[in-house]
Amino acid sequence: MVKATRIGWVLSHENLKLLRLYWKLYRPTDLLFPGLVDGKPIAARNVQHVFQVAKNKVGITKPATVHTLRHSLATHLLEDNADLRTIQILMGHSDISTTSNYIHLSTKHISSVKSPLDGGDPIA
Repeated sequence: MVKATRIGWVLSHENLKLLRLYWKLYRPTDLLFPGLVDGKPIAARNVQHVFQVAKNKVGITKPATVHTLRHSLATHLLEDNADLRTIQILMGHSDISTTSNYIHLSTKHISSVKSPLDGGDPIA
């Protein structure tokens, strides 16, 4: 189950467990993921490198980046019937048209739309 823990963040219970384990093991003091320079977070290129190594290790050959995970989250939320406004807030998009780009990625969502004449409101 995925739940919104605060505006702009979605954190699964499984990821929360992993983060708690990570914190218990490493006890970071100022940043959860510190970089090589004191007081600075881990560099984006290092995160991307770790992602690519993990992707290769499990045999994923399809091109993907860390940003692909963001698109995947938005698409899964849409397929789980989250509305576009909710996804817009979670993704931090200021313009709904940016969020609406995810609609074309979700064939499940598009194929699930029913005509009002095929059930639903008997008054329609």
